[in-house]
Amino acid sequence: MAEIQELKASGAKDGNVEIEERRRQSSVHFITLKKLNRLAHMRLKKGRDQTHETKQRVDVLHLQLQNLLYEVMHLQKEIGKCLEFKSQHEEIELVSEEEFFQEAPEEISRPHVTRDDHHQLTLARLDWELEQRKRLAEQYKTSLASKEKIQKAIEQKKEYLGSLQPGLQNIMQASVPVQEYLSMPFERMQKQAEVARHLPPPLYVLLVQASAYGQACDKSLSASISGDVDEAKALSRPPEDSQDDESDSDAEEEQQNTKRRRGTVGVQLDDKRREMLRRHPLSLCIDLKCKDNSVLHLYFYYLMNLNILTVKSNVSTSVDLSGAISAGDLMNPDSLLNCLYASDLGRETPNPANRYQFDKVGISTFEDYVSDLGHPYVWVQKLGGLQFSTDNVQAKLTRNALSASHMERTMKLLGGRLQSRLALHKQFSSLEHSIIPVSSECQHLFPAKVVSSLTRWTMMSYQEFTELGFVQHLLKAGLACETDLFFMAVLERGTARLLAALALNPRYPEVTPLFSLSLQWKGEGSGRTDDNLRAIESEVNVFRGELQGPRPGLQLLTNQIQRLCVCLDVYLETENQVCDGSEGPKEFPREKMCLRTARGPSRLKPYKYNHPQGFFSHR
Repeated sequence: MAEIQELKASGAKDGNVEIEERRRQSSVHFITLKKLNRLAHMRLKKGRDQTHETKQRVDVLHLQLQNLLYEVMHLQKEIGKCLEFKSQHEEIELVSEEEFFQEAPEEISRPHVTRDDHHQLTLARLDWELEQRKRLAEQYKTSLASKEKIQKAIEQKKEYLGSLQPGLQNIMQASVPVQEYLSMPFERMQKQAEVARHLPPPLYVLLVQASAYGQACDKSLSASISGDVDEAKALSRPPEDSQDDESDSDAEEEQQNTKRRRGTVGVQLDDKRREMLRRHPLSLCIDLKCKDNSVLHLYFYYLMNLNILTVKSNVSTSVDLSGAISAGDLMNPDSLLNCLYASDLGRETPNPANRYQFDKVGISTFEDYVSDLGHPYVWVQKLGGLQFSTDNVQAKLTRNALSASHMERTMKLLGGRLQSRLALHKQFSSLEHSIIPVSSECQHLFPAKVVSSLTRWTMMSYQEFTELGFVQHLLKAGLACETDLFFMAVLERGTARLLAALALNPRYPEVTPLFSLSLQWKGEGSGRTDDNLRAIESEVNVFRGELQGPRPGLQLLTNQIQRLCVCLDVYLETENQVCDGSEGPKEFPREKMCLRTARGPSRLKPYKYNHPQGFFSHR
């Protein structure tokens, strides 16, 4: 076609021979091109048909393969069911094979058969078990028959002893005059009753109510009186006969005192102070015993001129309490009974009139004399029937009624205080050796594997506690005061180090211990700067119900420390995944199962442990 175009362009006419020749050639080439196009389409269709047939064969073979795999899976399930099938004989505890071959007769054991055939061995052991049980059943019947005979003999003896009771009662009634004459069974009680007559009214009320409570509720409680009885009798003697003589002698003493030097004013002031702080010669001792043979000794004193009761305490145990260094202040007599009731420190006298008496003799505060005279707790005054406020409902109660209304709760609080301090002492001894004692009743609260561990447990003073930067929010909120006990726990895992400052209230476990945290890993953070550390603090400080354990909650502190270890594991394992995108071995491999590693804008981690599933979730 291009050549024809060139010929026409050069001036050749349509009838030219060359142009016609070129037309014939172009027609032949066009027909050839159509032939090739048709052949290409036919070959393409043939290739598609062949591909479709091959694909159908492959699909048939794949379907056959899937059917075979399904049959294999079905057979495997059936095999597994057969292997997992449990017969009833598996629940029977059979004797060991060695005992079976030693004790069983040969007609049952058949060692030539059973040693090589496990099925025959099981059947033989079951036959031997049946023979033994038949023999034991016969022995049981024989023992039951002998038991019935013995019971009949016991019943006959009981009837005989019951018939003796009326005669014994008559004998005891006849011996009452002899007992009164000899004072044999009631001598101690009679002597105590005689001495109790000379007690001041508050101590007498306390003795009566404590004895009544001991007889009714606590048989282990005992009360005794100590002191100079003769001096107490002299104090209770009426001073009417010597009133004139005393007035004369007082006038003479006043005249003599005016003649003395002025330098003796300080000595006279000391004498007045001693007279004002003078105790009654008799005191009352109450011993409160616990189940572990430990005894809480309470010594009650009455200050006559101040009209208040004071108490001193002491603890005696059957075990040595000098093992734990951090438990030194737990059994301190000066602080053992602090805050038995809220805010009752026993440092100042509860009698408002004493303030004016102190001003006369130059006493600034009663706290300076507490170590010698005892603590004037408010609950001690109520146990003695003393009350100094007239704006409450109990102001209308009599002394006995006031003492009785507080006796039971106070004694229970005292027993609980002793138990909690002894439990803390034992726990501190383990914590100092980097051992967190978790009881078997509380094992379900934590996962089986806890990697973080306690490395150090020390006691701190209030001054050292206030110098820590990450506890200032507790001090500002008034959640930690000088009466608390302060400790520092150090938890470590790898390069991470968690500092836990603890404020332990004297009313533990009624009041939950408070933890404040500081983490030293990739810098330093605390609960004020890290939302996750704040969440860990809430796990141990807020959710008391989950960590309290069996009542009365003496495992609360150790469970809190163990929870800290678990939360530190979760923090480090999930933090490594969230923050570190690098490849290679990780310092804290993922060992805890978490539904979600982080949630919310603050990216809080899952710290709640779910038992028995064993995973951690968000609250």
